[in-house]
Amino acid sequence: MKAFLIDRYKKGGALRLGQSPEPQLRENDVMVEIHAASVNLLDAKIRDGEFKLILPYRLPLVLGNDVAGVVVRVGAKVRQFKPGDEVYARPGQDRIGTFAEYIAIDAADIALKPANLSMLEAASIPLVALTAWQVLVERAKLQKGQRVLIHAGSGGVGTVAIQLAKHLGAHVATTTSTANIDLVKGLGADVVVDYKKDDFEKVLKGYDVVLNSLGKDTLEKSLAVLKPGGKLISISGPPDPDFARENGSGWLLQQVMRLLSLGIRRKAKRLGIGYSFVFMTANGAQLGKITSLIEAGAIRPVIDRVFQFAKTNEALDYVETGRAKGKVVVAMK
Repeated sequence: MKAFLIDRYKKGGALRLGQSPEPQLRENDVMVEIHAASVNLLDAKIRDGEFKLILPYRLPLVLGNDVAGVVVRVGAKVRQFKPGDEVYARPGQDRIGTFAEYIAIDAADIALKPANLSMLEAASIPLVALTAWQVLVERAKLQKGQRVLIHAGSGGVGTVAIQLAKHLGAHVATTTSTANIDLVKGLGADVVVDYKKDDFEKVLKGYDVVLNSLGKDTLEKSLAVLKPGGKLISISGPPDPDFARENGSGWLLQQVMRLLSLGIRRKAKRLGIGYSFVFMTANGAQLGKITSLIEAGAIRPVIDRVFQFAKTNEALDYVETGRAKGKVVVAMK
């Protein structure tokens, strides 16, 4: 099958369009003919080798972390899906490979595609929506009336997280550039801080939760926004000891992650704030709940551009500019 592959880790390197064996179908798997995939910054970081310590892939590797498509075969033990079903998923982190014609995915990681979305729209959802769900619902346990700051509101995670937080009944603040203020307000943001004009840490106070997807400076400044007992949750690092244990990392890697996050954990503790790192995981059951919210109109996809499969490298380059509003999608069909 046609696929875009990494032969070796290289910062900014191009993916190679070539032939790859069709994936093996295990007894709990669903084989999906891919109609669309979306591109995430995670793809660029994997290509660059940033995660090779915690995600030890065997190269050559088919890249891609989001998929929408049609089931063509199911494993012997699969009962909840059948050939012809339209599905979407974020594959398990050890079985990625959506920049291809087919992918085999554990049935537990898949959900039926929302009936009101196209394949292109559905492909934009899984990774960012699961990230938002696992931060706001699972980790933060965000409650009605609480105040949450979502950084980078016009980005892939931000556009979904704003909508999910509003559905949960929270007061939502976000940061974005001047050009994207109307977009994030349209998604439900109550307060918008234009980072080109204002310092968010001087404008916002007394928040319960911050979802950080940006760098170290933004992470540390976010402490000033939170009240004692608040939660600073980062999806961009640094990883903490709890993540290292959950990820099954060895003792040495656990110590490395402990040291990487020591500074921010100490600063947070002095202020009575909890710091944690979330690296989203595949979860078909959670994705099914997200499907219900999409079909009810509580969450809608935001797509910036669509590229044809042959232009996957261009799609990845565009995502790396940081200028995309919402998601960038690759069309197979």
